Amino acid sequence: MKENKYDDESFFRKYCEMGRSKEGLIAAGEWETMKALLPDFKGKRMLDIGCGYGWHCIYAVERGARSVVGVDISQRMLEVARKKTSYPEIEYLCAAMEDMDFPPESFDIILSSLALHYTESYSSIVKKAYSYLKPEGVLVFSVEHPVFTAYGTQDWHRDDKGNIMHFPVDNYFYEGKRNARFLGEEVVKYHRTLTTYINELLINGFEILRMVEPTPAPWMLKSMDGMKDELRRPMMLIVSAAKPNHRGS
Repeated sequence: MKENKYDDESFFRKYCEMGRSKEGLIAAGEWETMKALLPDFKGKRMLDIGCGYGWHCIYAVERGARSVVGVDISQRMLEVARKKTSYPEIEYLCAAMEDMDFPPESFDIILSSLALHYTESYSSIVKKAYSYLKPEGVLVFSVEHPVFTAYGTQDWHRDDKGNIMHFPVDNYFYEGKRNARFLGEEVVKYHRTLTTYINELLINGFEILRMVEPTPAPWMLKSMDGMKDELRRPMMLIVSAAKPNHRGS
């Protein structure tokens, strides 16, 4: 499924008010963890799947990337990205991730931030990523954690006074479509297990480098109301994987 919720005017207006939309990567709770998993960008070619505002594209070029292609299904997202971008090394393409089409071994790095839980076709995206990467290339992606996506509502269970009691986890092994609530609106996402996220990479030839369940940065825990509740359940999963170099072996 190729839902494009981000071009909905009402939804996009709410998204624009989020901290990560206004302040960029520094406002993303998982950023410090993800940054530590990123490879050296110097002289590299990068693909950003679900690039949104282009924050990661800009980050890569500012750290020496030779060229960056950002792909996103949302015209509204890309309009903002182009306004924020002054680097000729960055190219933005409007396309669903399922429709990406690049020659084999086009990139040294593929990055995707909180986009792959929007596709029903995770396996096909992994296959594409493996094809597009050069030998020894690296894939780094973040998704909403399977514990977070399993039940579907993605909200705390509260008592009659509104106090948080616990986070519901149910139907974990029933993978597939979920009608989640995000920014007060219904958004279609796709739940899959941790096993699926990892095994699809292994089946398609990747080597797993790191897997991390990020927690908010210390400054966020100290300064932002409610952030300590994020330590009660995992919200995100970050994985880095490499395409082995079998040439000459």
